[in-house]
Amino acid sequence: MTEDLKHWFPIRTERLLLRAFTQDDFGDVHAYATDDEVVRYMDWGPNTIEETQAFLDRSFAAQLRWPRSDVNLAIQHLGDGRVIGAIRLGVNDEATRTGDIGYSIASAYWRQGLVTEAARAMLRAGFEVLGLHRIWAECDVRNAGSYGVMTKLGMRREAHFLRSKLARDGWSDRYQYAILRDE
Repeated sequence: MTEDLKHWFPIRTERLLLRAFTQDDFGDVHAYATDDEVVRYMDWGPNTIEETQAFLDRSFAAQLRWPRSDVNLAIQHLGDGRVIGAIRLGVNDEATRTGDIGYSIASAYWRQGLVTEAARAMLRAGFEVLGLHRIWAECDVRNAGSYGVMTKLGMRREAHFLRSKLARDGWSDRYQYAILRDE
C-alpha cells in the first residue's frame, strides 16, 4: 500500500454507513456475534463477551495503522442507527492487485439486500480507489445466502474446495467466487 493513499471510508450507501468500529458498538456487535444463525458457517462464534471485546480491540489496534492492507468496517443501518454486521476488504497480493472480501450480518436484517449493498460499495472501493484487478470471496458450500450475495454482485464461482476448512462440525467444503475489475 502506498503511503499517500487517503482513507477511503467511511462509505455511505442508500441505507448503510460502512465505518470504523467504536467501543459504543459493543452491544450491537455482541448481539450478532452470539446469534447461532449468523455464526453457523463462520470460523468464529458464538462469541463470549471476552471474544467480542477481543475482536473490537483488534479492530481498534488496526485502525491506528495507515495505510493497511486489510480494512474491517462496521455496517451501520441508517434507519435505526444499529451496527448490524461487519465487512472487510483485504489486499492479498499487491503485485497481482488481488483482494478479498468477507461479511457477516445480523439475522434480523437478512433477505433485505443489505449485504449486497455493502459488498457492492466495497467492491467499488477496491476497484476504483485501491486499483485492484481481481476480488474474491469464499464461503461454506452450505451457506446459500452468502453465495447468493456473490452471484448478485456478478461474481462467478471459480472453485469448489473439498474439505478445505476445519469448522466446528468438521471439515467443510468451500466455494470461491471472484470478479475482475472490467466485469
